[in-house]
Amino acid sequence: MPLDHSRVVRDVATRLPAAATATEACQATVAALGRHVPGRIAVLIRVHDRLRCVAATGSWQVFSSVPPGVGVVGRVYAAGKTESVPDVTRDPDYVPLRPDVLAETCVPLLDPAGRPIGVLDLEWTGEVDLDAWRDTAERVAGQLGARIAQLGGAPAESRSEKLLRHAAALTAAPTEPDLLTAAVQAARDVSGLSSAVFLLDGPAGPSVVTPDVVPDDLEARVHAALAGAGREVLERLRAHAHRYGASYTLGEGDHPPTADQDLLVGAGVQTLISVPVGPTELCGVLLVGDSRRLRPDPTTVNLVELLAAQSWICLDRLRGLARLRERASSDPLTGLRHQGSFGERIADLKPGRTALLAVDVDDFKTVNDTYGHQAGDRVLVDLARALQTALRHGDELYRIGGDEFVAVVEVLRPEEAAGIAERLVEAARRTGRTVSVGVALRRDGESPDLTLHRADEALYLVKRQGRDGVGVAAG
Repeated sequence: MPLDHSRVVRDVATRLPAAATATEACQATVAALGRHVPGRIAVLIRVHDRLRCVAATGSWQVFSSVPPGVGVVGRVYAAGKTESVPDVTRDPDYVPLRPDVLAETCVPLLDPAGRPIGVLDLEWTGEVDLDAWRDTAERVAGQLGARIAQLGGAPAESRSEKLLRHAAALTAAPTEPDLLTAAVQAARDVSGLSSAVFLLDGPAGPSVVTPDVVPDDLEARVHAALAGAGREVLERLRAHAHRYGASYTLGEGDHPPTADQDLLVGAGVQTLISVPVGPTELCGVLLVGDSRRLRPDPTTVNLVELLAAQSWICLDRLRGLARLRERASSDPLTGLRHQGSFGERIADLKPGRTALLAVDVDDFKTVNDTYGHQAGDRVLVDLARALQTALRHGDELYRIGGDEFVAVVEVLRPEEAAGIAERLVEAARRTGRTVSVGVALRRDGESPDLTLHRADEALYLVKRQGRDGVGVAAG
């Protein structure tokens, strides 16, 4: 018996009025269609930046979310036009989940203004009259779109979906400031509160971190209050969170806060969630608050705890990578940048403005031969510190060999480079050692390697003339 398409539409129309939410409306539509469609049915709604599956049937596994523009459903959503695909194996965008699917009909769900909010997708496993079903699917999609509009629009992003999205953003953050900015935004979004502040451990104890403060808002007032509170208050707030765990306010005005919390109340905080961040020995705390008197529930606090844990994992990873990069670009003995980073730096030498100062320790082999390599290492460390101190702010010092250093300096006049070299010689003498220095200013059209070669030649001329001095390469 041929299928009565009008009955399909009536079945959906009968079920939709009982739906109390947009999600229930989608589920009712899928259930009604499931009685007539030999295949897979799914409704996907745009939630934030993805098409999320709200209801489905007819497959062992479904895609929970799809980026807009991916697959046939993404193509239909982007174009806002129905498509029928008679042979899915010939469509390059088709994404299979069932191996027996033959054809597909996908219809956009539209809001009252005609804008796509999602799709109704039907996949067929047997012979089907696609033209008849196209008309039926469009009528059903029209009913569903209208009911979703009556119920207030597409379902909002759930808090767990928000947390998932923010976790991905935290993982992708390239720098610590980017990460903390993303974490503050995530804390506000997931909690529904208006402000978030981190107290993170540093060399001088816990410090207040608010990456994107807007002047005169609650976050700015909390930041100012905490920054002016002194280390002891911050230590107590942090220690309390790590000793006792997360806490939140019930918003009951007749129960006074503790003295430390009173500081936050004075800044305008009426609702507060406090969550520990990181391990106890490197501990911090995340304070999420609002100027409204609200009543966070335990689930909200749990989500903020998960967010704090993810933030710490990402922060620890970034700091670990920074330490590895520092080790990779620094000489482990002196802490100076070494040969690899020096090669990158001299690639940017400015003709007539950048000078290379090649520095060699006089009679260094004698130190190693007479007193041993440990004594030689101490000499190099002392000299590195002295030479760095003698340079100006912005000048750079590299260790490029055993007892060989190179300073890269920017100058306005050639004689300025010679004066800096003289300071290096004087600094070495104060350590009880001497150095020879060769100076070369990069010429127009000259390679950085040739500039360094000329500085080395000037240095060896100083060596031949008795050491402990400065030689300037001919300009």
